[in-house]
Amino acid sequence: MSGSNPSGQPQSHPASGQVVELVLAWAFVGIPLIWGVIKTIDNALKLFR
Repeated sequence: MSGSNPSGQPQSHPASGQVVELVLAWAFVGIPLIWGVIKTIDNALKLFR
């Protein structure tokens, strides 16, 4: 049963184009998210100065 998962379905590997799309999608969401978290922490630290 080589090449199959426990459900018996054959394993599929994503095409390289799908990997690129996935990375771009995460970057599109992740970069502004990280920037927002950093700005929020920066503004919160101003309260304690």
